[in-house]
Amino acid sequence: MLASFIITFREMLEVALVVGIILSYLSRTKQTQYNNVVYLGVVSGIVASIIGAILFNNLSEGFEGTAEQIFEGVTMLTGALLLTTMIFWMMKQRHVAVHLEQKIAEKISEVRKYGLFSLVFVAVLREGIETVIFLSAASFVSQENNIIGALAGIVGAIILGYAIFVSARKINIRKFFNITSILLILFAAGLTAHGVHELQEAGLLPAITEEVWNTNPAQNHDGSYPLLHEKGHIGSVLKELFGYNGNPSLIEAISYFAYLTIIILLWAKIERSHGA
Repeated sequence: MLASFIITFREMLEVALVVGIILSYLSRTKQTQYNNVVYLGVVSGIVASIIGAILFNNLSEGFEGTAEQIFEGVTMLTGALLLTTMIFWMMKQRHVAVHLEQKIAEKISEVRKYGLFSLVFVAVLREGIETVIFLSAASFVSQENNIIGALAGIVGAIILGYAIFVSARKINIRKFFNITSILLILFAAGLTAHGVHELQEAGLLPAITEEVWNTNPAQNHDGSYPLLHEKGHIGSVLKELFGYNGNPSLIEAISYFAYLTIIILLWAKIERSHGA
């Protein structure tokens, strides 16, 4: 549930920020007659995202056996890739508001309502489709119902977005996104390893070594699980949030730590290039 909360909170906060920036710009430039176009773009994007979610869910239910393992593996790897590109894109946007306001001005001056509608619609639809893929990948890992966490994330994002652009509160968005980026990178690393695991189970990748370590010992005498067991108090949280695996194969472990190493190096490069 925690993973789904962070995913939807982060994704929906981006939508809230985009919509908030657009509405703030329209208000400051006294062009509030276009507010209804923004609202229509938001509603249309949500409806399109729901349709996409239904189609994706129906597609996933049509696979069995090896095909199902391949589908889940590809979905996890795709989710990890999208998470990574989204995180690094946000890191590079030091002046998101200014850039977006320039784009709004261009859309309004060039094609008026249609341009503004398309800007909002595409922004909402993109985040919606990404969220569908992320939550699907997360459900493959945790095998739990993520709806409560997802709804809580949406509500939290709307509240925070409202606080940023309507109230007088000032929040350091860059620091906030850096913190959530670290959590999402760890989650993406887990998705990568689990995606590799599914492809390994489907016979597309070699295990090399079946178990590098095993922290999934037998149950305790009282029927409980050890703390680091995947069903233990700590292990279950780590599995849901970061894709923890108590008995990974060698190729899973390599993919996990290789992903983290590459991301850390790229992050450091981006920070240096922006003088952070």
